[in-house]
Amino acid sequence: METGQSSHASRTDKTSRSDLHRRGFFFSTLRWLFGSPLAVGLTSLAATFTVWLLASVRFMFPNVLIEPPLRFRVGRMEQYVPGQVETRHADRHGVWIVNGHFEGRLQLYALRVECTHLGCTTIWLESEQKFKCPCHGSGFYKDGIHFEGPAPRPLERYAIHLADDGQIEVDKSRTFRHELGEWEDPDSFIPV
Repeated sequence: METGQSSHASRTDKTSRSDLHRRGFFFSTLRWLFGSPLAVGLTSLAATFTVWLLASVRFMFPNVLIEPPLRFRVGRMEQYVPGQVETRHADRHGVWIVNGHFEGRLQLYALRVECTHLGCTTIWLESEQKFKCPCHGSGFYKDGIHFEGPAPRPLERYAIHLADDGQIEVDKSRTFRHELGEWEDPDSFIPV
C-alpha cells in the first residue's frame, strides 16, 4: 500500500504544481491586462492634473512688459551744445536730441531713432555728421533729412518743450513728419 500512496502523492504533487503554474499565469495575465493600463491611466491623470495646476498658477502671474514712459525729461538747455547730437538717450528712450540748424534757424529737437524704411535703429556717425541705417544703408543729415538709401522720407520728430521747472521734456506720443509740413509746428522744436 505504501507504493500506491506514494504514487498518489506524486500524482497530487504534479497536479498541484501544474494548477499553481496555471493560476500564476492567469493572475499574471490579469495583472498585466488590468494593472498596467490602470497604472498608465492614473499616471496620465496625475500628469494632466499637474500640467493644469501649473498652467493655472502661471495664469495668475501674466507677462508684464515694462516700457519706458512716453514722456520723459532729458535735462536743461545749457547741457546741449549748439551743433551737437546728444546720443545718451538713444538706447534707453529711442531718441536723438539735436541742437542744430534747420532752415536757417537754430533749434533743439528730438529725432526718432528708427529708420523710416523698415524701422531699423539708426546710428550717429560723428565723423561723417550723419545718421546711418546699418541694415539697408539709408543716410540722414543731422537735421533728419533723408539723402541716400531706400528710406522714403526723413526721420520723424517727437514733441519737445520746456517744462515748468526749466527742464526739456520729450513726448513720444506725438510725432511730426517733415513731408507733411509738421516740422513747422512749434511743438516739434524749441527755438534756441
